[in-house]
Amino acid sequence: MDHAREFRKESRGELQNRVNGNNLTHHPAAAFALVEPIVAFFVLSIMMVSLYGGISSGFGLVRLARENLRATQIMVQKTEDYRLYGWAQLTDASVVAPTFTDYFNPSATNSSSYGTLYQGTVANTVPTNVPAAYQNNMRILTVTVYWTNYPSKPSTNLIVHSRQMQTLVAKYGMQNYVSK
Repeated sequence: MDHAREFRKESRGELQNRVNGNNLTHHPAAAFALVEPIVAFFVLSIMMVSLYGGISSGFGLVRLARENLRATQIMVQKTEDYRLYGWAQLTDASVVAPTFTDYFNPSATNSSSYGTLYQGTVANTVPTNVPAAYQNNMRILTVTVYWTNYPSKPSTNLIVHSRQMQTLVAKYGMQNYVSK
């Protein structure tokens, strides 16, 4: 019983010192009051940097996918046009130009917000992997498109992207049945 009274006296005295502002005892848990917010701040800052990196990487991937899709559209448009040309047009170098230029947003060329610049080449060659009787009646059209990752401003970190598409065109093919 005496121990319980002593403990109550000590507890009352300690409580009295705390109420009066005379905190004479040392509590090891009080040292964590500053460390916890600092650790929380660092964890939060790492999370924010990771979130920003993930979002910017996602936007970069979407941009690259859109540019690839536009390059494919340009190549398909060119190859389908060439396949509809007559044989005389197809073998004329002034009609099938060896180079061309197109834009990501061709309808905005007047407002200077055309986006990525696509430069392309067209190779019109005689196929070598067909029988000799057909070689003079066929052509291989190879359309290649090039563009960079920085369309509007010069940079030292240029990455040149390219895509290529081929098609065979015959002298007596479908262009004889469709007028262009």
